[in-house]
Amino acid sequence: MLKLVTIIGARPQMIKAAAISRAIRLHFNNEIDEIIVHTGQHYDAAMSQVFFDELQIPKEKYNLEIGSGSHAVQTAKMMLAIESVLLQEKPDALITYGDTNSTLAACLTAVKLFIPIIHIEAGVRGYNKHFPEEVNRLICDHLSSMLFVPTIAGIESLKKESIIHNNQVKVANFNQPKVFLTGDIMYDNTLYFSAISEQKKDIIQAKYKLPETFILVTIHRPSNVDDFNKLYGIFTAIERISVEFNKSFVIPVHPRTKAIIEKNNELSSLIKQLNILLIPPVSFIEMIYLESTASFIMTDSGGVQKEAYFLQKPSIIMLDETPWTELIESGNAILTGNDPEKIYLAYKELTQKKLKFDLKLYGDGNASTSIVQTILKDFKGKTV
Repeated sequence: MLKLVTIIGARPQMIKAAAISRAIRLHFNNEIDEIIVHTGQHYDAAMSQVFFDELQIPKEKYNLEIGSGSHAVQTAKMMLAIESVLLQEKPDALITYGDTNSTLAACLTAVKLFIPIIHIEAGVRGYNKHFPEEVNRLICDHLSSMLFVPTIAGIESLKKESIIHNNQVKVANFNQPKVFLTGDIMYDNTLYFSAISEQKKDIIQAKYKLPETFILVTIHRPSNVDDFNKLYGIFTAIERISVEFNKSFVIPVHPRTKAIIEKNNELSSLIKQLNILLIPPVSFIEMIYLESTASFIMTDSGGVQKEAYFLQKPSIIMLDETPWTELIESGNAILTGNDPEKIYLAYKELTQKKLKFDLKLYGDGNASTSIVQTILKDFKGKTV
C-alpha cells in the first residue's frame, strides 16, 4: 500500500483534509494507508476536535500538541516533532494543504529527509510578503514534488515562477515537480456538506433562532479586529446598511472579536441597537448552512469568500487584497478593506446589478477523487 502522511493543524486544513480522506475511504481504502498528524496549531475543541467529529476525518495517529507561539517558535517546535514522526513512519510521500505554519514546517522537514511533498491548493498567490501565508505558499510550492492547483490563475503564477517549465516531464519526482490543474477541493466539500446541512436545517434553525432573511458576517483578521477604530468602522458600515435597507445580520463571533466587543461599551451599545444576532463559533456544516441561507455575505475569511461564490452569493471581502483574484474579476465580490464607505458602496453596487456565477471556475466538484487517482497513478511502480 502507498503510505501517505497528512499534516494538518489549523481549521482550514482540517476541512480540506476531509475531502481527500473521504475520497480515500470511499474509493482507495485498499490502496492507500493515510496517517493523520495533527500539529495542534489550533487546539481549542471548538476550533479543532469538532471538525474531526463532524467532517468524519479519521482520528489522528499523532497529536503533536504544539499550541501557539511566535512564527519562529511555533514552526521550530513543529519541525522537531514532525521529523520524529517521519523518521518513524517512513512514508512514501507527505500531503500538505494551503499556507499555514503547519504546512511550512512539514515541507521544510520532509524535504531535508528526501520525502516527496504533495502540496494541495498550490499556486495561490497574492504576491505580498507582508502576509505570512504568502511566504509559506511560496516556499512550499518550490519544495514540492506534486502540486495540485485549484484554478487557472494558480497555473499562471507557477509559470511566472518557473515551476512549470518543462512540459515533457512524464512523472513527478523529488527533483522534477509536476503540476496538475484539478479544481478546488473546497468546492467538493461545499457540495457534499451543503446537502448534509440541508438535512439538519431544523436543528440549526432551532439552535440559533435565525432571522428569515439576513446578511452573514465573519470578522477575525488581526488587521480588522486588533485596532478598535477599524473594527468600529466596520460596524458603522453594518449600521448604515441595516438602517437604510432594513437588513438583519448574523455574526458568528470569533474569540478574538468577542473579546474586543466585550471590552468596549461604545461598540457593545451600537450592536444592541441594530438587528444583529451574535452567535458562538459554528461548525463547518453550520457555516455552510448559514452561507447557503444568507442573502449576502461579508467576510475577511479566505475560505468563506470562496464558499460564497460556490453558493452563488454576492460578497464583500473586507481585506485590501485576496489571492483568489478570480472572485473579483467575476464581478460577484468586491474588495473593500475595512473602510466603512467602501463597504457601504460595495453593498449598494452588488445588490443593484445582475450577477452571473461560472461554477466551472473551480472545477466539477470531483477534485479530491481526481487528486487521489493522480497520486496513485504517479507513484505506482516507480521509485521517487
